[in-house]
Formats: sequence, C-alpha cells, structure tokens
Amino acid sequence: MMNSRQTGILYGLIASAIWGGMYVISKVVLEVIPPFTLLSLRLLLGAATLGTWVAWRKGFPPLSRGEWLQLLAVGVLGYGISLGFQLTGTKLSTAANGSVITAATPAFVYLFAWMLLKEKVTRRRLFALLVSTVGVLAVIDPSQAQINSQLWFGNLLLVGAAVTWALYSVLVRQATRTVDTLPFTLIAFLGGMLVAFPATAWELSVQPVGAISLPLVAGVLYLGIVSMAVSAYLWNRAFKLLEAGVASLTFFAQPIVGAGLGALFLNEQLTSLFIGGTALILLGLWLAARDDRIPSNPLRS
Repeated sequence: MMNSRQTGILYGLIASAIWGGMYVISKVVLEVIPPFTLLSLRLLLGAATLGTWVAWRKGFPPLSRGEWLQLLAVGVLGYGISLGFQLTGTKLSTAANGSVITAATPAFVYLFAWMLLKEKVTRRRLFALLVSTVGVLAVIDPSQAQINSQLWFGNLLLVGAAVTWALYSVLVRQATRTVDTLPFTLIAFLGGMLVAFPATAWELSVQPVGAISLPLVAGVLYLGIVSMAVSAYLWNRAFKLLEAGVASLTFFAQPIVGAGLGALFLNEQLTSLFIGGTALILLGLWLAARDDRIPSNPLRS
C-alpha cells in the first residue's frame, strides 16, 4: 500500500501526464475559439464536474468569509491570470515554445516555496532540480523553439504563465492546510471565472468564434473535464501531500508524454536524447522524493 508521499507523487505525475497533450490540442482549438472564451468554457466544464462531485459528497464544509476570499484570490491567480497567460501565449507563440518556456516552472516553485513556506533548500534537492531540468531540455529539444520578434509577446506571456503557475502551486499547499482539496479546487475555479468571464465578453465583441465541428467539441471537453477538473484536482492534491519543491518535479512528466504522443500519433522518432532525458527526469524525481530522514546538507534552514 502506498504512503502519502508516494500517492502525492503519483497524483502529480498523472496530472502532468494529462497536460502532456494539452498544448497541441489547445493550439488546434484556439484556431477557432479565442483564448479567454476557451478558458471560460474550461472553467464552466471543470466547475460542473467538481460541483457534481461536491454535491455527491454532501456539499461544502463550513468556511468563513475570509477563507472564501483567500481561496477565490488564489483561483484568480491560478485559473484566471496564469491560464489566461498560457492560452493567449500559446495562441501567439508555438506549442514547442510553450513546452520549453513552461519547463522553468519547477525552478520558480522552489524559489516561492523557500520564500513563502520556508521550505528547506538542500543540496540534494537542488541537484535533483538540475538533473531533471537537463533531462527535460533533452526531451523537448530547445532547438525546436522559435525566439524571434514575431513571437516575443507570446513568449513573454508564456514566461508569465510559468511564474504565476509556480506561485499558485505554492499557495495551494498553503491554502489546503486547512481546507480539503476538492472544495478548494472548485472555489479556485470560481475565482478564475472572475477574470475569464469579463475578458470573454470583451473578446467576443472583437473576435467571434469560428466554425464548430465534432472534433473541436471533443477537444473542448477534454480541455474542460479531463485537463481542467481531473488534472487540477490531482495537482492540487499532490501539493497538499508533498513539499512544494518535490511536487513541482512531477511537472516534468508533461514533455515525456507529449513526445510519446507525437511518436504514437504523428510517427515522430524517439531519439536517444529522449530516452536519456526521461531517465534523468526520473532520477531527479527519485532524488527529490527520498525520505527526509536521509541526511542532506541544507543551504538555508
């Protein structure tokens, strides 16, 4: 039977694996549906899914007004601002750029976790982050990214998405100390709507939705139910169960799954760099997840 640490790692890996195909699907859907309109649809589908689950579990626990405001604010950051940056950045940039730039997210998580949660930064965990980062760079092949003047604004938004998602993830660990993951995630979705809905109203006045097709509907359902409701709950649960720095390294499952899907459906070749990079990512995760009773040298307490 798995302990809470192993369960947290599994949840994080599953969430990141689900997100592995998100950039390609988002890029296709965004050709028809504008970014914030898509975000609103994802939040509505996600909230409906989790709301049904909450109702089945007999509703919300009692929360104070202050707790509601805190959770809504975290949702504004994560599901309004960060995902807004991500979708708009993906539309204005490329899927490859999205994979490369957002790979910096775990490094920002380490920084925010040290600043806000006072998590110890040890040599072992820094080495784990370095090893995993080298691995992910091997998997995603940064040479495929396009850094030019035409894409600079989209790339800048993707950087903003990486930073704000890292901050959101650290705040998740802080908030779920007193609130269960399920109601937290649902309330956070409601916070995201406070940004997404007004932005959608403006967006649709200047950019209408294109032709709707069955594959497009399937893509929206995946992005709303699976990639939003299921993966958000699992990601948040991972940060409740694990130290933020350890949980963040499961984020690197994204490029592994993305490359694997490319090989499966697009006949792309998996190179020796992919295999070696995957091994380094798994090694980094193992190093970071080792029991804290194993001695390590803290850089800061």
